[in-house]
Amino acid sequence: MSEIVPIYAHSANACGERQLLDNHLRAVAGHAREMAQPFGGGDIAYLAGLWHDVGKADPEWQRRLIECEQGTRRRVGIDHKCAGALLAKKVGCWIVGLIIHAHHGGLKHPRRDFSPWLEEMSRLRGPCQAIETLRMAMNDLLVHDAPTSPAHVTDELGAEMFLRMAYSAVVDADSLDTESHKLGGRPAERRSTMTLKQLWERFEAQAVGGSVGGDAVGRVRHEVLQACIEAAAKPRGFFRLTVPTGGGKTRSSMAFALRHGIEHGLRRVVVAVPFTTITQQTAMVYREIFGDDRAVLEHHSAASEGAGAASDDEDSFADDAVWQRLAAENWDAPVVVTTTVQLFESLFSNRRSKTRKLHNLSRSVIILDEAQALPAGLLSPILSGLDQLRAHYGATVVFSTATQPALDLISEFGKVEAEEIVRDRERHFEMLRRVEYDWRTEARHDWQQVAQWLRGEQSALIIVNTKRHATELLDELNDSEVLHLSTLLCGAHRTMVLNKIRRLLAAGSPCRVVSTQVVEAGVDLDFDTVFRSEAPLDAIIQAAGRCNREGRLGERGGRVVIFRPPDDASPPGVYRSGRDIAKVVRELPGFDLDTPQTVRSYFEWLIGAAVDPDKNRIQDSRKDLDFPAVAEKFRMIDEDTCDLIVDYPRCDLVKIDAMVEQLRSPRRPVREILRDLQPHTVSLLRHEYERLNSEGFVEEIAPLGGVGRWRGQYDEVRGIVAADPDLII
Repeated sequence: MSEIVPIYAHSANACGERQLLDNHLRAVAGHAREMAQPFGGGDIAYLAGLWHDVGKADPEWQRRLIECEQGTRRRVGIDHKCAGALLAKKVGCWIVGLIIHAHHGGLKHPRRDFSPWLEEMSRLRGPCQAIETLRMAMNDLLVHDAPTSPAHVTDELGAEMFLRMAYSAVVDADSLDTESHKLGGRPAERRSTMTLKQLWERFEAQAVGGSVGGDAVGRVRHEVLQACIEAAAKPRGFFRLTVPTGGGKTRSSMAFALRHGIEHGLRRVVVAVPFTTITQQTAMVYREIFGDDRAVLEHHSAASEGAGAASDDEDSFADDAVWQRLAAENWDAPVVVTTTVQLFESLFSNRRSKTRKLHNLSRSVIILDEAQALPAGLLSPILSGLDQLRAHYGATVVFSTATQPALDLISEFGKVEAEEIVRDRERHFEMLRRVEYDWRTEARHDWQQVAQWLRGEQSALIIVNTKRHATELLDELNDSEVLHLSTLLCGAHRTMVLNKIRRLLAAGSPCRVVSTQVVEAGVDLDFDTVFRSEAPLDAIIQAAGRCNREGRLGERGGRVVIFRPPDDASPPGVYRSGRDIAKVVRELPGFDLDTPQTVRSYFEWLIGAAVDPDKNRIQDSRKDLDFPAVAEKFRMIDEDTCDLIVDYPRCDLVKIDAMVEQLRSPRRPVREILRDLQPHTVSLLRHEYERLNSEGFVEEIAPLGGVGRWRGQYDEVRGIVAADPDLII
């Protein structure tokens, strides 16, 4: 009787223990089923998880695994996906085969990529040897009937979204089990075990009740909060939360989400905002309310995605490759605060590292804060994807903003009309008239003149369209007391500047700030005067929300000055079109920036004249199940970004050095280290990062690609721009 040889899934961990393949397959299958069950994908995810690593039973694969462990090779170099895909083909379930094929390397096109690959690989001896080995050692793993797709998968778009969600469940289960083994058998750390009911109890104690307040701002905020609580009992679906700037929608939208989630048995709240500046502020507000840092996951950095990207197609057991595969965040937290870029580029990605989190969108409340900032040329796939999540994955979506876009003009908005949470919104806008608009757009104004305006103000914010304009104005002002905000400052630095601004404003001290659009929407600041470069109408209204925000200057006591800058530099595309259409709408009868109808008219013009909601024809690629093409076409930022870890003058350098060293030799999950470093990073476009790297400004952090340490000068006012002025162009 021959001795049974152990079959391993992973090499020895820090405790010197290898992981048995049988244990890994069964654990992944069970976790995947649990994750996919809420949307009817449990059986498919279970079988894909059970068979995803069957190819590792190939004796040659096992031999090379030991060689990797002994250091004689870095990669196994033998495919381990084909065996499981062959089993899926045998039972007639191509979806399971496609998921298995994708669990390293990402989702591919079924006909162009998957089928030829399977035909070619099935000619090799290894997959058949792996199946035969398992048949003798653990035959029950191989005996399964084909699972059926859920009833809601009735068309191409339905199949495409279901594949994404089921794939997400499998790769997250695989990553968590691998991470647990890598950490010595300890379960992967979860962010929080708090329920939405427990969060609501804390929210209710902190933010509900008390004095309504005698001023208009206090009354509006109270009425909006009550409207959100009352609307929470309504059925799941699409909702609009239209609230004037300063009307308290950050807290009120969370009240709706928690109560709605409790009412309908939902699992989490995902808040997506357009700028990282707002993620930091929003997450801080929620942490103060809930009193538990672990309850709120703030996830906006590209670091974890970039770190995992290079290894999606790896079959390596070197430490760097393993840790890269585990770096992505899976959003397993009751409240997630992220960016719209992170949310939607993940939703339409084909990569393992990005898609891992998607299954956690099912049975969630998704709040799209500042919904007017959704990219116009991508509205069709965005709204189509959201409608799928609403209709088939138990999600509710809230479009929250003071400048509600006319999304109902886009056919993919869905057949169900969005429910207005606040019925009396027109009266609220009338109650919160707090500024007068001063239009100085007939002629251009040079920076010398603009600087003179700013010097004459005690409390003033100026928002320009580009980082170059901000730097030119700072040069003209030549005043060390003037503060600056842009994405060239790391998050911790921006937070420090924002806190200083709030202290100065609260004390009535002089406060003058030069900023880009990062401060425009959702940032809680209150100036006497705001200057705004010519911009789209919604941007002007959002800028006005930073003026007399608390109504302390009385009705129309604040002043918003709109001016023409020295040149037309501004973000291209729809932004420039919006700037030009704003000039047209201003001439229409009844033009009034304090009414929702003016905003509606502006967006009707913009969508009708300047917006192709599917400019890259993504929907056609989705229907064809061409996952690589969809990922390539769906770009909210036209180029990939990389992260620079910076040592800004007020940082704890010892702490940053320690975390960077942990990245080089990880002893805890990489995603946790990267999360801790987020406040100390600046994101750059990849071509900027690579140029600076070639010029010696960047120290690459092995083993992470696309994450480096900034070695140039860091200016306390202008961030990294002082070392390389070309970055502002």
